[in-house]
Amino acid sequence: MKATKFIRKWMWNILIAVDQLGNAIMFGDPDETISSRAGKHIGHKDGWEWLANFLDMIDPGHAKDSIERDEGKDSLLP
Repeated sequence: MKATKFIRKWMWNILIAVDQLGNAIMFGDPDETISSRAGKHIGHKDGWEWLANFLDMIDPGHAKDSIERDEGKDSLLP
């Protein structure tokens, strides 16, 4: 593997880990991303839906595409 590809993959893995840590800090499942959690709240008219809409402005369809149906069961708060 080339060094640049290795570094990009390493950085991507770190970003996902930070994302999951942020979700765990906000009483979510430590194995779920914030985007997935926000995507699951589309239609709930809460702060998570606001975040999903914001993410979709940056990357259309991001929240819905990020939903991890198999994650979230260990969340302390919805």
